[in-house]
Amino acid sequence: MGVFGNGMNIFVFSSTRTYRTTPTAFYFTVESIFNTISITVNLIPRIVSFAYGVDLTLISVIWCKLRQAILSISVAIPISCACLTTIDQFFVTSPNASLRRLSKKQLAHRIVFIITVVFILHSIPIYYFFHIAPTVNLCYSNNWVFAVYYTLFIIVIDSAIPILTMATFGYLAYRNIRRTVALAEQHADRQLVKMVLIQVALVVICIAPVGIYNAYSLITYGVVKSLNQQAIEYSTSLLVT
Repeated sequence: MGVFGNGMNIFVFSSTRTYRTTPTAFYFTVESIFNTISITVNLIPRIVSFAYGVDLTLISVIWCKLRQAILSISVAIPISCACLTTIDQFFVTSPNASLRRLSKKQLAHRIVFIITVVFILHSIPIYYFFHIAPTVNLCYSNNWVFAVYYTLFIIVIDSAIPILTMATFGYLAYRNIRRTVALAEQHADRQLVKMVLIQVALVVICIAPVGIYNAYSLITYGVVKSLNQQAIEYSTSLLVT
C-alpha cells in the first residue's frame, strides 16, 4: 500500500501541469521516490525471511552494510523534503512579496541536489563500520564512537530538527492562511497547503518513535543486556525504521 500510494503521488505530481510548476510538488515527488526506495529495502529481507526463514541482514555482511546505507539516505532525504515543503508553503502563503519570490522550482532543484549529495557522502562510513556481530547476531556498528555519532545523527537530524522545523513553519503557514481572506493562488495550490499541513501531523507521528527509540539506545549504550532484551530491542528497531 505504501509503494502504491507513493507511486500515485509520483504520477500525479509529475504528470499534472498545475503541480509540475510548483516547488512543493517537486519536493513531494522526490520524497515519494525515496520513500518507495526505503519501503522496498525494508520489505526485501522481510519477504525473504517469510518465504525462506532467513534474515538477509544477519547472514550477509554486504546486505547488512548496503541496507543500512540505503536506509540512511532514503530516510534523511524524504524527511528533509517534508521540511522543505512546509517552508515552501510558508513562503507561498506569506503576505510578503519578497518571501513569496523565494518559492522557485529552480531553487528547489538546487537544494535537493545538494542534500542528496551530502547524505550520500554521509552514508559512506557505514560501509566501513557496520558489520554482523557473531555473538549477538545483529547488524550494527563495531566502532562505539561512530555508533554514538550515528545515533545522535538520527535523533537530531532525522527526528528533533524536522519535528521542530515542520511544527514551526506549519504553524506559520497556517497563520498566514488565517490572516488572508483568500489566497491569490489557484485552487490546486490551496490543496497543496492542506496536504502539507496534514503531512506535518503524519510525519511528526511517524518519526517521533524513531527519535525516542534512538534516545533510549544512546542512554543504554554500554549497558549489559540479556539476549532476550537484545532480541526485543532489535524487533523494536525493525518496527520503527
